[in-house]
Amino acid sequence: QVQLVESGGGLVQPGGSLRLSCAASRTIDSIDVMGWYRQAPGKQRDMVAFITTVGSGSTNYADSVKGRFTISRDNTKNTLYLQMSSLKPEDTAVYYCNAQYRHYNYWGQGTQVTVSS
Repeated sequence: QVQLVESGGGLVQPGGSLRLSCAASRTIDSIDVMGWYRQAPGKQRDMVAFITTVGSGSTNYADSVKGRFTISRDNTKNTLYLQMSSLKPEDTAVYYCNAQYRHYNYWGQGTQVTVSS
């Protein structure tokens, strides 16, 4: 099993930045893929970015966040990050950390990100 705990959400003005963190309960280099998803009120949960945790780690981003968000991981801290810049009101959502481990999907409890002036 994998427990995931997100942190770093909050209220930020448009154009601002936030960094989300996701602490995993096991060594993340044993997890196949980790990523971030988000869900706005009344909408489905969508992929934001993901990274493979083996080797150099290949990344993939949703078109809506390319060039603004950066996903990374620190294997020594068993932590996944999402650096978000140039935030827009449409980025407002609950952000969830995800881990794909041994054919199962694990989710954190989510952290709220609100972009508003």
